[in-house]
Amino acid sequence: MGYEPLVQQNPLRVLNMGRESNQMGLVMARAGLGKTALLVQIALDSILRGNRVIHVSIGESIDKTRAWYDDILQFILQEHSVTRPHELIDMVQRHRMIMTFKESAFSRARLEERLNDLVLQDIFKPDTLVVDGFDFTAADRADLEDIKDLIETMSLHAWFSAVSHRDDTRISPTGVPAPCHEVDDLFDTVILLRPEQGNIQLEIIRNTETGRANGNGTSLILDPTTMMVKQA
Repeated sequence: MGYEPLVQQNPLRVLNMGRESNQMGLVMARAGLGKTALLVQIALDSILRGNRVIHVSIGESIDKTRAWYDDILQFILQEHSVTRPHELIDMVQRHRMIMTFKESAFSRARLEERLNDLVLQDIFKPDTLVVDGFDFTAADRADLEDIKDLIETMSLHAWFSAVSHRDDTRISPTGVPAPCHEVDDLFDTVILLRPEQGNIQLEIIRNTETGRANGNGTSLILDPTTMMVKQA
């Protein structure tokens, strides 16, 4: 069963993301603005294009992460006339695995060990890696370069989330705020979520896949009621 219409109608198409492996994306926002909701929509887009996704949730439970997928999938089913919704729900569950880590226990070595266990036993071979809750304030550049090396070794497409703080005004020359201002060059796509006029604006700071900062000129927002991405 093909899900091409869902893929083509997804507002995230303007980012043209996920075409290449070995690339990393970053979603930044202050706490509570929808980073997880956006990462889940990016993950679902990848699944609908036939990929397998590992969703690493740091400091959160499997149930809470699964609830995000269930809620957003319901919104997708409400928005689009999917003929056999249960098949879509089953397909998502088969192509997604949620992996949790305590905040103090996440490292390249531990992630690699758990991923290799899945791949070598032919349980699950991911194409896309989503890492929600990585602590950029506690990590240094070498830590992130180490993880990037793992992503390249396993030919993954990866997305991270990072919390920015209003009182930390440090910023990179390209406009990426702390705590990612010194590692922003490691990412191919950088998206900032900013509250604006009752909505949450997706500000595309970098997107090497389209070759320019703001996609094809289309503005995207996150609806604060549903937390779904839509065109402004």
